[in-house]
Amino acid sequence: MEVVIVPDAAAGGELIAEAIAALIARKPDALLGVATGSTPLPIYRALAAKVASGAVDASRARICQLDEYVGLPAGHPESYRSVVLREVIEPLGLSEASFMGPDGSAEDVQAACEAYDRALAEAGGVDLQLLGIGTDGHIGFNEPCSSLASRTRIKTLTQQTRVDNARFFDDDIEQVPHHVITQGIGTILDSRHPILLATGDGKAEAVAQTVEGPIASIVPASALQLHPHATVVVDEAAASKLKLADYFRATYAAKPGWQGL
Repeated sequence: MEVVIVPDAAAGGELIAEAIAALIARKPDALLGVATGSTPLPIYRALAAKVASGAVDASRARICQLDEYVGLPAGHPESYRSVVLREVIEPLGLSEASFMGPDGSAEDVQAACEAYDRALAEAGGVDLQLLGIGTDGHIGFNEPCSSLASRTRIKTLTQQTRVDNARFFDDDIEQVPHHVITQGIGTILDSRHPILLATGDGKAEAVAQTVEGPIASIVPASALQLHPHATVVVDEAAASKLKLADYFRATYAAKPGWQGL
């Protein structure tokens, strides 16, 4: 696991956008896994700016969802499909044909989960998966004590996660669904390059447990330690509880430029 400490969220967004741009240059039809929430917005803004300037041609890129709420009406503005269309697909000038995600309104949700897991594999696998992290250490919606071998499935959200997400529903927790479809931890680990971005001191404890703690289902993100090419990008606030912060700064500063992120 590589840990990169950046000054702030904007710097993190620019760094990861550069990594995505380099991937697309190597593989124009790369499959990019995207996360929702406020944390990855600097990535999408930086990448959209590169596309708008002509520095990046993302016209053949493919986008896939990390997770989706179960039971929201079709077209609900806070369904993750709507969010990804609004924050990623449209700014990058892509069409919905380039986009794949799980069906949170399916009559048979379990079958929809299995179908999405198969679809990711049949698409050649996810080349780069963006991740955020919850205050309790969850990635995707793999809540604490999720199986580290789990595949795409339905999960029940913890009360803390529903509280955290209420801000997207007019601060009304009653509007936040109880269930989601999420890529499992095993599915996430199948991606060729998972990149986790964490910002703010509210994520500092979760980051420390993910990076320096033991691999344990109580901190689902700690499973990233098992991946041969996982990257954790954190701002100074989110890095504030890392015991090895100085070491991470030194190793990144000494990293050969040709290695990229």
